[in-house]
Amino acid sequence: MNLTNEQLLALAGRVLDIEARAVSELRQRLDNSFVEACSLCLACQGRVVVIGMGKSGHIGGKIAATLASTGTPAFFVHPGEASHGDLGMITAQDVVLAVSYSGETDEIVTILPLIKRLGVPLITLTGKLTSTLGKASDVVLNVAINEEACPLNLAPTASTTATLAMGDALAVALLESRGFTAEDFARSHPSGSLGKRLLLRVSDVMHKDDAVPSVTAAMRLGDGLVEMSQKGLGMTAIVDDNQRVLGVFTDGDLRRALDKGVDMNKTTMGDVMRAGGVTIAADVLAAEAVNLMERHKITSLLIIDADQRLIGALNIHDLFRAGIM
Repeated sequence: MNLTNEQLLALAGRVLDIEARAVSELRQRLDNSFVEACSLCLACQGRVVVIGMGKSGHIGGKIAATLASTGTPAFFVHPGEASHGDLGMITAQDVVLAVSYSGETDEIVTILPLIKRLGVPLITLTGKLTSTLGKASDVVLNVAINEEACPLNLAPTASTTATLAMGDALAVALLESRGFTAEDFARSHPSGSLGKRLLLRVSDVMHKDDAVPSVTAAMRLGDGLVEMSQKGLGMTAIVDDNQRVLGVFTDGDLRRALDKGVDMNKTTMGDVMRAGGVTIAADVLAAEAVNLMERHKITSLLIIDADQRLIGALNIHDLFRAGIM
C-alpha cells in the first residue's frame, strides 16, 4: 500500500508521541528502587555486568558502554554465550544488570541459579515486576509501557526506548555521585573531539628544535624571509643571544613592509618586527592556544619556557590537524 506524504508524517508523529509518553511515564515511577540500584553500583568492587537477549541485548550493550564511559566500569555479556563458558566473566565482586522486558528470557533465566550461587547482586530492568527475573532480583527498575509504537504492538519500540532512557538515568546518577568530570570523560574518549580539547597540550602539537623559525634582530630582512620560507609557518620569531623572544614577524608584516617600499637588503628584522609578540607556555591546553589566537585575531603563536626563551611555535593549521578546531 502506497502511503501519502501526510500519512507518512502522521505515522512518524504517532511513533514519537508514543515513545515520548513511555519515557515521560518513567518519571512518575521513580522511587527508592532507583536509589537502591545506584547504591549497589556505587558499592560494587568489580564491574557492572549487563546481560540481555535480542533487542534488549542491543539496548544492554549501549547501557554498558554508557556506564563504562561515564565512570562506572561495565561490560556486556551475551547470556546465550554465558551458559557456554562466558559466565566465568562474572565474579563475586560484580553486579549483574539484566535487561528483559518480559522478565522471562530463557537464556537469562537459565543462568539465574548460577548468578544467585555467586551471591552477585542482581538489578533487572523489566516491564513485568512479578516475572521470574523480577521476583529473583535484588532491585527491579520498572520500565513498563502502555503500548509499543509498532502498529501491531509487537516489535520492541517504545519498550526499548524506555529501557534505554532508564539506563541513561542510572548512568548519569552514578556519574554525578562519583564526581565524574569532563576531564575524566575525556580520558575515556582520547580520540573524540572532547578528549582532544581536554587532553592535548601545546607541547603535543607545536614545532620544536630546528623546525622553529627564529632570527636575530640584526639579520637582514631578506635573510629573514629565507628562514620563514624554509620553516613554512608564515612567521618567524626574533630572539636575542639567549633565545629570549624580542618580537615576531609574519607574512602580514611583510606585506605592510613592502607597501612602504623597504629595502630588503638594508632593512633589519629589528626594524620591521612587532615587539613582544603573543606567546604561550608549552604545558597549557591546546584549546587555550585556540582561544588566544581568536582573542588576538592571529594565526600563529610562539611557545616559551619559564625564562621567556623560545622553545617552539605553532600555527592555526597545526591545531586543525590535531582536531582542536
